[in-house]
Amino acid sequence: MRVMVMVKASKSSEAGAMPSEELLTAMGNFNEELVKAGIMLSGDGLRPSSTGVRIRFSGAERTVIDGPFAETKELVAGYWVWKVKSMEEAIEWAKRCPNPMPEESDLEIRPFFEMEDFGDAMTPELKEQEQRIAEAAEKLDQQG
Repeated sequence: MRVMVMVKASKSSEAGAMPSEELLTAMGNFNEELVKAGIMLSGDGLRPSSTGVRIRFSGAERTVIDGPFAETKELVAGYWVWKVKSMEEAIEWAKRCPNPMPEESDLEIRPFFEMEDFGDAMTPELKEQEQRIAEAAEKLDQQG
């Protein structure tokens, strides 16, 4: 199963505080362990919400909302995508993670939908389309 592990934002991350050398080293070591274990598929940190935008959908209308966004605890400061055998395995790895923030912080783990989760609505044609999209995206990722 694939899961997304989200590093929830904090006052420090939203203020643009950069991690210390000590934290970068600890996270680098943790990421290396994840890769060696065949768990980590990808992961990155995100800039503060002040550098981002939201697109609000209302029927056919689209509205662009500039950051920063309120409710820091609802924002994501970084993420990993992991391939694990179970949610329990993801939890065990997450508990080994260094605290990603200088203050109290949270990780949130959520499973991805898989094609079989969509039942009959995922027709053979849609499965084929998803496969083409995944292959094209992988080629883009390999290009740089």
